[in-house]
This record gives sequence, C-alpha cells and structure tokens, in this order.
Amino acid sequence: MRYGVQRFGGVLGVLGLVMVWWALAAFEVAGGTVPSPWQVAHTMYTDGWDLYGPNFRITALGALKGFVWGNGLAIALAVLIMLVPPIESLATQLAILSYCTPLLALGPIILVVFGGRTPTVFLAAMYCFFTTMVGTVAGLRSADRASLDLVRAYGGGRWQQLYRVRAISALPSTFAALKIAAPSAVLGAIIGEYLGGVDSGIGVALTAAQTSYNVPRTWGMALAAAALAGLGYALVALAARLAAPWTAREGR
Repeated sequence: MRYGVQRFGGVLGVLGLVMVWWALAAFEVAGGTVPSPWQVAHTMYTDGWDLYGPNFRITALGALKGFVWGNGLAIALAVLIMLVPPIESLATQLAILSYCTPLLALGPIILVVFGGRTPTVFLAAMYCFFTTMVGTVAGLRSADRASLDLVRAYGGGRWQQLYRVRAISALPSTFAALKIAAPSAVLGAIIGEYLGGVDSGIGVALTAAQTSYNVPRTWGMALAAAALAGLGYALVALAARLAAPWTAREGR
C-alpha cells in the first residue's frame, strides 16, 4: 500500500513539473528561451535514434566504466579498513580529498596526460568514490555485535566476521550509496565529455546544440541525460531488491 502511494505521488510530481514547464514556456519566462514540452518532444522525434542512440550508448558506456572502477575501489578500500583498522585515518583523508578536489581542474590534466575518453571514465569514477566508501564503511560497522562475538567465540578472525556477518549487514547501506553513485557517474561522464578530446557522447551533443543555439535540442539532450541517470538508479534499485529483498519489504 505504502509503495503504491509513493508511486502515485511520483507520477503526480512528474505531471506537476511538466505543467510548470508548460506554463514557463507559455508565458515566455526568461525572455522566451524556454521551449514548450511539445517543441522539445517534436525535436527529439525529428532527430530520432540516429542522433540520440550513439551518443546515449557512448556516454552510458563511459559512465558504466567509471561506476565499476570508482565503486570497486571504494568497496575494496572499505573492506581493507575493516581488516586493517590503522589505515582508516589515511583512507578517510584520501576519500575526503577526492570529494573536495575540483574535478573540473583535474579533468584537463587527465586529458593532456592520457587523452581519449580517459577523463570521462576518471571523472565518473571520482564522482562515485566518496559516497560509496562512506556508505560501505557505515554498513560494515552496523553489524550485530552479538553475531560478531559468536564468530569470535568459535575462533573466527576479522576475515570470518567480514564475510559471515559484516558483508550481509552492509548490503542496505552499500546499495543506498550505489543508488546515489549511478546518477553521479552519468554526471561525471558528461562533464568529462564537455572537456573535449572526444567526438561523441551526450556532453558533446549538448555542446554542439548550444553552439548552434538549438534550444529544443539542448533541452532534449538534457532530458536524455536525465533519463540515463534515472535508468542507472533504477538498475541499481533492482539489483538491491534481488540481492537484499528484506530491505525492500522493510520499506513498505
């Protein structure tokens, strides 16, 4: 019941945003630079899959690679913190540094050093790293103390506690962090494409549409980026339901 109400509320929220968008276009707010939803939809239909398909696929691939690298390193570091507690201070400082460093400043350096699509993957990974590491560490620490003591009583060490108790306890927090990381990876990939050095992707198409003052196409590409971010979130949410179904039941 609660899940159905949430879905209904989400639909109403989307409809409300579309109505506000339509009103802004109808009353020519911001000097008439806001196209109507119909104009954007018509432009997207006219451009078709020939424009959106390849750019969507390339950006999705870059975001996926960054998602895997960033989250893989974050989870590995969180596990290492549990196994070797003295490194926590250093690991936390590195994570905070990665979060606070202006990635737009690092991107051009990565582009000059490596070239190609490396900045896209690098920025996507960096946007994922901090959130996932913090979420995973918090989840690993949320393990039931009695269960940890039981493993210790039977002669188990930190490794046995990790994979028998902590890993299961960490699933809800880790997947919650991964849900945030998925749209963040898309954002990082698009910013990496904005920096140049590539000839395709949603970021490149957005830049081209802005340069040619094609406002409806710019909005269409922005919607495509939002759809890709939403798709990433939905896929991680589905994985969470399959891997930790008890968390889904608790949320209803």
